[in-house]
Amino acid sequence: MPLTPDQIAEIEALRATPRPTLRAVSEGAEAHLYRAHEVLDHGFIRVIDYMGNDAAIVQAARVSYGAGTKKVNDDSGLIRYLMRHWHSTPFEMCELKLHVKLPIFVARQWIRHRTANVNEYSARYSIMDREFYIPQPEQLAAQSTVNNQGRGAILEGAEAARVLEILKSDAARSYDHYEEMLSQTQPDGSPQQGLARELARMNLPANIYTQWYWKVDLHNLFHFLYLRADPHAQYEIRVYADAIAKVVADWVPVAFGAFEDYRMGGTTLSAKAIAVLKRRLAGETVGQDDSGMSKGEWREFVAVWG
Repeated sequence: MPLTPDQIAEIEALRATPRPTLRAVSEGAEAHLYRAHEVLDHGFIRVIDYMGNDAAIVQAARVSYGAGTKKVNDDSGLIRYLMRHWHSTPFEMCELKLHVKLPIFVARQWIRHRTANVNEYSARYSIMDREFYIPQPEQLAAQSTVNNQGRGAILEGAEAARVLEILKSDAARSYDHYEEMLSQTQPDGSPQQGLARELARMNLPANIYTQWYWKVDLHNLFHFLYLRADPHAQYEIRVYADAIAKVVADWVPVAFGAFEDYRMGGTTLSAKAIAVLKRRLAGETVGQDDSGMSKGEWREFVAVWG
């Protein structure tokens, strides 16, 4: 279960005691406050706090008072202009703080985004829970033959069963040994010192779950989502990004719409790509050999433009 009974009770208590505020409020974000959105088999994300809304982006851009302009369409146009022309600082005025429970191997990929404030559960002071990420059979895939950091064909039958058994048995055995090393009692009941937690943790596998608080501004959050909600991102981090994207869409709907349009749904063109498009529009047939592009560049170009 992603949430413990104590965590559920804490969330219910927090949501039962709303407080008045003078700060800018996003009704969409308020609906997500403290609610846990389950991810993978034991993971979740939940909004702990947020700062700002769409109006805060406009306010920062215009250095104005109050809610900014009176015309919503003007505010929307400005936000889209800022996104279109890569003016990032107004988006940095909004922040989101999340509580995330995730497998350690996902956390180590996630932490490469060094633009957030992070505080992680410490296995030096606390004992890790016996919770491991075990993929669903449809997520078990062979190594891609064309992408060194991607997946290929799905494993099936006996091969899939063999891999799942290895994952489950290795995780269980590692945690059993972890408990044995921490134990201050020998099998016969006599006392022993037990190994320090900070040392015993090194034997745990990378699919054990950890937790952290992750606080990030909207500009850097958009960059995270651009990379991690992309269809080519690893599934195990992409599902977290997808869950976060749904929260952001409710929190700052205008900014998220501009992000979807210009970043997730848009593309950038190199000078060579622009030249090829102009030649094509003029009726010329252009191939990779006379495009000036590498094979990789040409493959990406054709994927978008045909």
